[in-house]
Order: sequence, then C-alpha cells, then structure tokens
Amino acid sequence: MEFVPEKGKAVHEDCATLVLPALSIGNVGQLAVDLLVSTLRAERTGFLDDPNILPCIGNDAYGPVPSGELALPLEAYGSPSNAVTLVQQRSPVIKGMMIEFAKNLADFAVSSGKKHIVVLSSLDFGKWRSIDTSSGLQTYYLSSSSSDGSDDQCEQFGWKRLPDFNPDQRCWKYLSTLAEGSNAAEGLPAEDDLEEGDYYPSLPFAALFSLFKAKGLKVTCLLCYCSEGDNMSDAFHLAEAVLKLLGVRKNLCGHGGEWIIPYSWKTVYGPPPDISIF
Repeated sequence: MEFVPEKGKAVHEDCATLVLPALSIGNVGQLAVDLLVSTLRAERTGFLDDPNILPCIGNDAYGPVPSGELALPLEAYGSPSNAVTLVQQRSPVIKGMMIEFAKNLADFAVSSGKKHIVVLSSLDFGKWRSIDTSSGLQTYYLSSSSSDGSDDQCEQFGWKRLPDFNPDQRCWKYLSTLAEGSNAAEGLPAEDDLEEGDYYPSLPFAALFSLFKAKGLKVTCLLCYCSEGDNMSDAFHLAEAVLKLLGVRKNLCGHGGEWIIPYSWKTVYGPPPDISIF
C-alpha cells in the first residue's frame, strides 16, 4: 500500500487516532465516515493505493459546487484540531484478498504513527438473536484492551460487547494466527459452510481488528445492526458514538454543534418521482 499525498500535504503526525470503515451490510461505516469528514471539516491529505481493492472514481462527495476534484477508492483526511485521521473506503476489497488488504492497512497505520484505530461497521439484523428495542438503537463494540474484547470506557457509555465473541473460536483463532505471521492449518470455511459462530469473524471488520491488534495498536470496533435500505439514521448513530469515544463535541467543530450533511447524500435516492404517474 502506497500513500500518495496531495500537493503540499502529508499525514498529520499529531493525529494519533485513525477512524475508518469496514464494508458490510448497509454501508453504515462508510456513511458514518462521510458524516464525520463533513462535520469535522477534515481536509483531504492524500490517497492510498492498494492492489487488493477494486478501482473506482466519482465526483467530490462534499463540495456543493463542482470543482474538478475526484473521489477515489481510498482517501485519507485529517482533522488536526481533533487529532484524528479518517480513511474513507469507497469500493470493496477483491474477493479473497481481505487479509492482505488488512495487513497493508495495518502497516500504513504503524508507519504513520497511529496509536488508536476505530473501525466502524454494521451487522446483519437478521443475525440478531436477542432483540431488545426498549432502549432504541444499540451500539456494540469489540476492543483490544482485554482478551475477552471488553473495555471499561465503552461499558461506561452503555455500549454492549459484541455477542458471543470468543478468541478461541476457530475463525477468530485463524485470523489471530495469520495476523501473528504463522501459517494456519485450515483456512476460513466457505460461505456455504459457515456455522453459527463463524458469522462475526467472517466479516471484514474482524480481519482489520485482528491485524491492527497484532501490530500492538489499540483497536475499537463500533458496530450496529441494520438491514439494507436507508441507513442514514444508523450512520448518525455510529458517528455520534465516535465523537463520544474520542471526547469530541460537535459544538467544538465551529458550526453551532450541528451535523453537516455531506452534499452527496442529497442524491442518494435520486429525485422524487413524477407525480403524474399516479
């Protein structure tokens, strides 16, 4: 993985926290990063070039006026005032290459001086076995702070540790073995052969968690359950959790404490239907 800086810019050394999405159902992690980039007024510092991610190109996601700037698959943004670097991923990893991609991303994090990695992702609502909607949308987490994935700070926020996390489970153990540089006797099971306990470690966030942790970095995964569809509310929920975790208040972002909606969200679902068809 190669970092290509914008002209006259570089990764801020004082931004010790890295926030990034792990692609999953509903793209909630990506939407949350978009919201954070826009609200924190983070500046794009460069691009990450990696052979394991599919190429894509698009218009600037944040500017209201076309300025000729293009969005690429992996972009790095910096918010020095909040000591945060954000990476936005706009296209999926090539099938079968998630481990290599995670290794490269972990190497980048170490080389750029990151200390705390916050991974944002979503889980399939259909896999939620114990449904409790009494307190609204729940935030789940997984932390490298302890062997069982728990973290005192996250518990104080009222978040719930990822259900059924077991580092000795076969897929978690496989990821840990690869992350430590050893050869695993067995690979991950095929999608059709996944058992009940294999769901979480089969997702991209699990590979990122394992590879970052193996580098000695603190890792916090923030997760929520969702379905496909309009997941903007889930994105607000995860973005709010990030600010809480990092101790950043929206009213310190310079615009009255309100979220700044990315301009690209205005066309997510296209224009309203022509009422004449009714």
